[in-house]
Amino acid sequence: MEDKMILVLGGAGYIGAHVVKDLFSREYKVITLDDLSKGHRDLLPGGAFIKGDLGDRTLLDEIFSQHDICAVMHFAAYSLVGESVNEPLIYYRNNVAKSVELLGAMAKHEIRYFIFSSSAAVYGEPMNVPIKEDHPCDPTNPYGQTKLTVERILKDCDSAYGLKYVSLRYFNAAGADPSAKLGERHDPETHLIPLVLKVATGEKENIKIFGTDYPTTDGTCVRDYIHVNDLSQAHILSLERLLGGGQSAIYNLGNSRGYSVKEVIEVARKVTGHPIPVIEANRRAGDPAVLIASSERIKKELGWRAKYEDLETIIKTAWNWQKRDAMRDTGR
Repeated sequence: MEDKMILVLGGAGYIGAHVVKDLFSREYKVITLDDLSKGHRDLLPGGAFIKGDLGDRTLLDEIFSQHDICAVMHFAAYSLVGESVNEPLIYYRNNVAKSVELLGAMAKHEIRYFIFSSSAAVYGEPMNVPIKEDHPCDPTNPYGQTKLTVERILKDCDSAYGLKYVSLRYFNAAGADPSAKLGERHDPETHLIPLVLKVATGEKENIKIFGTDYPTTDGTCVRDYIHVNDLSQAHILSLERLLGGGQSAIYNLGNSRGYSVKEVIEVARKVTGHPIPVIEANRRAGDPAVLIASSERIKKELGWRAKYEDLETIIKTAWNWQKRDAMRDTGR
């Protein structure tokens, strides 16, 4: 695949860096464009790197003019739900307006293949579980609205310009590459598993459970966790679908089973050997009781299968990374 060059936006972030690694393993050429506002240069396994903004039309025109890009992967959205509620215009500007600039540059330079990092947030409160791709979309926050808006723009771009895309609706990405060279590093961190593990490394004193009165087995929220490497494999399969002449598609990505907050904490205690103290707090507004994906469509159409389905395995890989990253931070 020496002649296939992929532009990865946000490739220095958590999921983007894992996808860049897998693209290299399949001998694709990769250019990463990242403004490093959320990403980390040291996470990139190699390839060309350009520091810049996904909405910089002049820069995009320059990249597309100078390089034979065959496809674009977009991981450069802002993704904090609470922040999107407080600062919606920032999210619409970065996630929507800048994506329009990107798609305009792609149309100008006749680049026809696009992989979009979407989210289960497009669904809002689930009417049915597990959630299928034809579930009504009614986002409950601006972040989810921005993802759904871009999906609708992509559909229009397919009709108007022949842009073929795959939109991947993630549920809860988790874990780290088994090498422990790549993993999750957010500032601020909002995801449950790394927050729990930060208690085990001593970076946090305890973990808060927001709500213990949900209509679930133990009263805490239930979520579908998918290992980041399995997520990455889905991106590669989606890319190859498009390069092979496939049509545009939307897929859910999850393990099709859920774990409660308390279950995650118990498994983390087992993996780390740390007591992980808990503080119970009130519910957060907008947190559904249960979010579980149906990933049958991508299994059937692309042959995708999760390799790291077990929660303990997911947490073990995250723990190995967390220990290493904590040592990096302390200089040990």
